[in-house]
Amino acid sequence: MSSFASVRDIDVKGKRVLMRVDFNVPLDGETVTDDTRIRAALPTVKAVLEKGASVILMSHLGRPKGKKDPKYSLKPAAARLGELLGIEVIMAPDCIGDEVKAMAEALKPGQVMLLENVRFYAEETDNDVEFAKKLAALGDVYVNDAFGSAHRAHASTTGVAAFLPSAAGLLMERELNELGKLLEAAEAPFVVLLGGAKVSDKIGVMENLIGKADYILVGGGMAFPFLKMHGMEIGKSLCDGDLEVPKRIEEKAAGTKTKIVLPIDVVAADEFAENAPHVDADVENIPEDKMGLDIGPKTVAKFKDIISKAKTVFWNGPMGVFEKKPFDKGTREVAQAVADSAARSVVGGGDSVAALTQAGLASKVTHVSTGGGASLEFVEGRQLPGVAALAKK
Repeated sequence: MSSFASVRDIDVKGKRVLMRVDFNVPLDGETVTDDTRIRAALPTVKAVLEKGASVILMSHLGRPKGKKDPKYSLKPAAARLGELLGIEVIMAPDCIGDEVKAMAEALKPGQVMLLENVRFYAEETDNDVEFAKKLAALGDVYVNDAFGSAHRAHASTTGVAAFLPSAAGLLMERELNELGKLLEAAEAPFVVLLGGAKVSDKIGVMENLIGKADYILVGGGMAFPFLKMHGMEIGKSLCDGDLEVPKRIEEKAAGTKTKIVLPIDVVAADEFAENAPHVDADVENIPEDKMGLDIGPKTVAKFKDIISKAKTVFWNGPMGVFEKKPFDKGTREVAQAVADSAARSVVGGGDSVAALTQAGLASKVTHVSTGGGASLEFVEGRQLPGVAALAKK
């Protein structure tokens, strides 16, 4: 990340800093139910205010599909940010237009304004040049601190950077440093733990980490295509995509140091329901009328043993359908193992982060990524448009 200008490197005194943040937070009516993303932006906002700038924040929220929709208003986020900062956050009535421009120009150093949802305009997701120009006209300097949206080439994440001097925020910088170390300087043994429903979501990550990781532990629904490819009967378990993909991945790993470790047992049930009757079954003997909904106790023990010896861990995706008990056990135990490990640990992806947070373990890992899709694409080795747009140092 060191090749990009950071907000630390630029002089913003007396300037208006137009900052892209990720305030795409869950709401219950007018209340923010989880303010993690708002808190994540605080260090950069405070750093810029301390340097004597005013701040104009922009974000999306939900998918209003390019139309103004009050239920996707950022007003609750402005209220919550104000509480966290201890100052009034001015809520703009829109994100562009004469009134908003006048409000931006009237800001004094130390003041903060939040623009209304940029996705109220289809031009945002189209990365429309004229729309980006109107946003850019509100500030003197552009700072991108929205890692969670860095994999999207939108007007507020990339378009604006063409019209203003730009830099990465502290959160963006930390994300890129922590994830970058996984790809370039991971201390061995490097253990990658992948879960979730579909192999197709994780192909790129697996392919990019083969040869870098010592172990890739596979849990969740994505394990079943691998098991099926090895001739196991998987009952009614989810099996996404053709078997060529797991075959290709295992063939690619064969000539490298990377060991792909599959579950040896699963927790199987007739249906996915809270406290459904369930059995532990070895992967060779999954009953044909049941579906595997979590990794079993033998697999948990095996995975925990490998994690305990790791020096670097990257985890993305739950081990089972952790939304309903008792199928949350594998994910919870693995989360605990990652938290207990002495390794440098990076957790990315909404579900893994949610599992970690629910268990109260988020503070026990080295880095919790704020970008699910963005962290995956980064670890796949892809260039993120929101990063590519930033000025070089």
